[in-house]
Amino acid sequence: MNYTFFDLLRLIGSLAFFLFGMKLMSESLQKVAGDKMRNILGAMTSNRFKGVLTGVLITAIIQSSSATTVMVVSFVNAGLLNLVQSIGVIMGANIGTTVTAWLISLLGFKIDISAFALPLIGLSLPLVFSKLAKRRSIGELVVGFAMIFMGLSYLNSSVPDINSNPDILSFITNYSSSGYWSILFFLATGTAITLVLQSSSAAMALTLVMCYNGWIGFDMAVAMVLGQNIGTTITANLAALVTNSTAKQAAMAHLLFNVFGVIIAMLLFRPFENVVFAIMNIFDLTLPNTANGQSIQQANAAMPLALSIYHTVFNIVNTLLLIWFVSPIASLVKRIIRTKDDDDVVFKLNYINTGLMSFDELSALQARKEIDVFMQRTKRMYQMVKEMLLEDKPKKLDKTIARVQKYEEIADRMDEEIVSFLTQITRSDVSKKTAAQASAMIKLVSRIESISDSCYLMAQLIMASKSRKSSFNNEMIQNLQQMFGSLDIVVEKIERMLEEKSKPIYLESERNFRDKINDDVEQLNMEHLKAIKKGSYKYKIGILYCDFFSEQGVLADHCYHALKYIDELNAAK
Repeated sequence: MNYTFFDLLRLIGSLAFFLFGMKLMSESLQKVAGDKMRNILGAMTSNRFKGVLTGVLITAIIQSSSATTVMVVSFVNAGLLNLVQSIGVIMGANIGTTVTAWLISLLGFKIDISAFALPLIGLSLPLVFSKLAKRRSIGELVVGFAMIFMGLSYLNSSVPDINSNPDILSFITNYSSSGYWSILFFLATGTAITLVLQSSSAAMALTLVMCYNGWIGFDMAVAMVLGQNIGTTITANLAALVTNSTAKQAAMAHLLFNVFGVIIAMLLFRPFENVVFAIMNIFDLTLPNTANGQSIQQANAAMPLALSIYHTVFNIVNTLLLIWFVSPIASLVKRIIRTKDDDDVVFKLNYINTGLMSFDELSALQARKEIDVFMQRTKRMYQMVKEMLLEDKPKKLDKTIARVQKYEEIADRMDEEIVSFLTQITRSDVSKKTAAQASAMIKLVSRIESISDSCYLMAQLIMASKSRKSSFNNEMIQNLQQMFGSLDIVVEKIERMLEEKSKPIYLESERNFRDKINDDVEQLNMEHLKAIKKGSYKYKIGILYCDFFSEQGVLADHCYHALKYIDELNAAK
């Protein structure tokens, strides 16, 4: 077997193709996913048992647990699933993958989803070039989905072709007679082979070839199958390289779940085998054991069926044991993979139930908590804009404007989904008090979203000024900073008053504060006109400066109205 440098480049290219498909699918999902898709996924995974069933069904349909877990990671990255929901689906994917093994063992075929990838790309091509952003995002989503399957196929075909050259593994026969150490060795071998082949199905096929040739017995084959369950998790962890930390945590949960299961199986190695033998006895099937008077050919012929039964029993028992520990597993992966600052640049609802919604009196409390989160995000966006004003490094500016833009997209979606949730509350049979609170919250959410709009516009003005040869001068920056100093007070007050739910707001003083800021804006405008006449700075940079402090005045107005609606919300208690 010759593996050249060109083959290595093909492998690297296949991995890049796969990761790009993952990135494209995740980003498109964030643009396309609306409340309907979120509600559907939320309903399907509203508890751990439904999540497991969802994972089983998806994997049974597409016949690839790797593809299922990759999609789950993508859903988590897009904010469609939370970590706990994703763990349930991943558990189900492990059971669903046994369906593939049974189809191969009994019927001798497997559906190749990658064969449909190019037709999918062809069908989505008109959408990709559509002028409508929504259609274009849908097209990119389909292309990304197809690229994931093509990437998995390319990875599988680009790795060293051990399947066609199994003889290179014949040496491991020498390690099959050392008792429990041999089992550990073949466990590691199964993991390594799956890592190399990037396909647990291909690794299983290779295991069967080794059994058929008499290189290993049933014990060693079982150990390799257990190792393959660990090795198959690498695909999801590769996909998670281009995602946020929550998605990385979901991929890590897949690894930990399989590792815990393998540890249990190793501790109960003989009992697990005895269960397989008992099942085969019940159905009067041939046991893979030459000690029972069978020929080697009879034992080898029974091996695929016995391994399929073992694989199924292992995954079902593992899920039944660990399904009760979903929350501890989630807590553990959160400790292993810490949340980073970039993780808030993803849309997710923390308190509103996106599955089967119940419009009781607690719904208003859920929405109130979600609005608190919305305002905290908006405040972070506001702080980033302030930092941009003083930043001169182009790379850091580019990174910050990308984050601000992401925040703006998230703000639009939070506005849409929180308001949709609150609107349904007002249409349901709730008390007048709850209905009044929902009405006030709808208006408050709209104002918070307007604050984020103003922040994004100011960030764009900063980028426009930095791209010119003559950016804001020191006097301009000082004036804008002074305006921000005034705005800091009212922005922080909105966040504080949302937390202090019963404290009264003196709207008269807030109105006077807003008017004071507007007076400052007018004063700056007069000074700006004088500076333009004198030629103190160029007209183009002056226009950006004028637009900036004018938007600060607009922001002050939004903040005043936000406080007004918070007061209205508190009065409805």
